[in-house]
Amino acid sequence: MADKKRTLRLNLLAMFIAIIVLQTSIPLIGYIPIGPLSITIIPATVVIATILMGTRDGAIIGGVWGFITFIRAYGWPTSPLAAIVFVNPIVSVVPRILIGVVAGITYHALMKLLKRQSISISVAAVLGSLTNTILVLGLIYLFYKAKAPQLYQINTKELMPYLLGVVGTNGVPEAIFSGIVTPLIVVPLKRVLKDRLD
Repeated sequence: MADKKRTLRLNLLAMFIAIIVLQTSIPLIGYIPIGPLSITIIPATVVIATILMGTRDGAIIGGVWGFITFIRAYGWPTSPLAAIVFVNPIVSVVPRILIGVVAGITYHALMKLLKRQSISISVAAVLGSLTNTILVLGLIYLFYKAKAPQLYQINTKELMPYLLGVVGTNGVPEAIFSGIVTPLIVVPLKRVLKDRLD
């Protein structure tokens, strides 16, 4: 029985890694353009993996996304900005790993407190998504504020309001998307996988 659970876990891990690779490689699968915005849905994938498989595996899936972001910044950057800021693994990898950590801790804490699965998943998804947005932008500010004129065509004093604007226009819609969609996917999957991963 333990071998079957281990095999299932490895299969799920491989499946989620494949999904992350597809989402980071094929337009419109990992990023949904809505008007002038581009909503990143990859954090939702990381949270789904976290809830289904556990905090450690969620952190691994997030780390895979971060590692792909880091590698792409050198060879195939998604923007001129990515080629400058995502070559720093603290900016490109660490926030992605922490999506799984924050979502996992939040989910388990809320399940003990509220015992309501959908709400626990939704809040975990929102906080996981915001973790990515806030940490990436916060670390960009920390490491690259001196390069603000070069990176953003704005002066250093305008950098913080600009980054807060990105949180509002991209980060909040991404968090709302994750909070709505993640429970719709996870709840039925947890029923199917019940007792197979525990």
